Amino acid sequence: MASASTFLSHPNPQANDVVSSAICQFKSCSFASQSTLFGSKFASKSLSLHTATTRPEPACASDSEPISASHSHQTFDVLIIGAGIIGLTIARQFLIGSDLSVAVIDKSVPCSGATGAGQGYIWMAHKTPGSDLWDFGLRSQRLWEDLTESLSEQGLDPLQLLGWKKTGSLLVGRTLEESDMLKGRVRLLCEAGLRAEYLSAIDLLVKEPELMVDKDTGAAFLPDDCQLDARRAVEFLEKGNRHYSSKGRYAEFYNDPVKSLLRSGGSGEVEAIKTSRNILYTKKAIVVAAGCWSGSLMCDLLRESEVVLDVPVKPRKGHLLVLENFNSFQLNHGLMEVGYVDHQTAIPLPNISTSGLLDHDGQTLSVSMTATMDMAGNIVLGSSRQFAGFCSELEESIISRIWDRAGEFFPKLREKSLSDFSKSREVRVGLRPYMPDGKPVIGPVPGLANVFLATGHEGGGLSMALGTAEMLADMVIGNPEKVNSAPFAVHGRC
Repeated sequence: MASASTFLSHPNPQANDVVSSAICQFKSCSFASQSTLFGSKFASKSLSLHTATTRPEPACASDSEPISASHSHQTFDVLIIGAGIIGLTIARQFLIGSDLSVAVIDKSVPCSGATGAGQGYIWMAHKTPGSDLWDFGLRSQRLWEDLTESLSEQGLDPLQLLGWKKTGSLLVGRTLEESDMLKGRVRLLCEAGLRAEYLSAIDLLVKEPELMVDKDTGAAFLPDDCQLDARRAVEFLEKGNRHYSSKGRYAEFYNDPVKSLLRSGGSGEVEAIKTSRNILYTKKAIVVAAGCWSGSLMCDLLRESEVVLDVPVKPRKGHLLVLENFNSFQLNHGLMEVGYVDHQTAIPLPNISTSGLLDHDGQTLSVSMTATMDMAGNIVLGSSRQFAGFCSELEESIISRIWDRAGEFFPKLREKSLSDFSKSREVRVGLRPYMPDGKPVIGPVPGLANVFLATGHEGGGLSMALGTAEMLADMVIGNPEKVNSAPFAVHGRC
């Protein structure tokens, strides 16, 4: 997601043959392409793409300052605002699934926001059969699996390219009430067609010897749940997208904030966006996938427009603690406590033992145990949730709470002090794009037929990215939808 973060620098975004605004001044080109880099056997049709060098000046929807002659004028079929996992996968979908040209625009660079701060869950364990997110989550997980299978068939290693591991997931309960709830969840998951089983304390200890269990401890085990490395996934997506740059179908405009939408003086349709350095025209669609910034961005872009839109997405800050070189501590699966499910909505259910909702300087804060081991053998512990505006500063008091909470589940952690890891730790801080109803917003903006939103995934951006990309691209192109998009529509929710 294109939001704020505090931990990661990014390589030169114009490296690796990326088409930058300075060199993407092509006049006209014709081409045909076929790529297997993304695990796709799709062969695109030939496309003639023309960049207009002179165009009538459009009306400015939200910015009254004149258009400078120094701005570069370029044309693409699809403009995507936001270079997080959602924006990049949407770009990928258009590139492999159509002959459309795509530009990705971001005020910063990939992995500078919520995407780079993610834990990498591709899970169904914490989703509920029959819910609005169920079919969508299943579809997206299937698309990730199809991608990794295709890479393997090409002799490529999904672990190296994506950090992909089929670790299985454990949703852990520690009370009799939680265990009974998990037994019911396992039954529902099995009825929905997933492989799932309930593990008693004894069986759970065999799976995860580091975990503290007692007679009431139990877990829902889903052996097919997976995880990936967000940074490797973004690197893979960028490399694949850039394959199309030499064919004139793809460009990136990083560190180039969007300033305004430009509308046709006749039809009133949005025909371009103005950034700090460029005027980018669209033939087909503009997609706003700017994570937690999407709401404020749309408000700014439509300020002087007759279109009224209030996108209620807001930042929900999260911390993750990464412990390096902790070789004496091993995890075999991804783990999550039952309370994590409830903390997603910030509404704790009765009789569910979690760290609770804490008051932190007047902010709503929740901390629940999540634990994974990444491909480098680092232990990744989480997770916090709080509403703190757009502040992305690291808070040591929250890291301490994450450490203490993890110690309640893993006794070996109590043998060490958090200060022991002062030189061998990383803290990830990101701003999740939170929607009050817990569902992402995917679809056209009422009154602006060629402007689309794709935001509000909160902590599920990585897991739902490919499903979102497919759904959004199908809307723009006019393909039949694979999953009902009505629950995610903009209309009635914004």
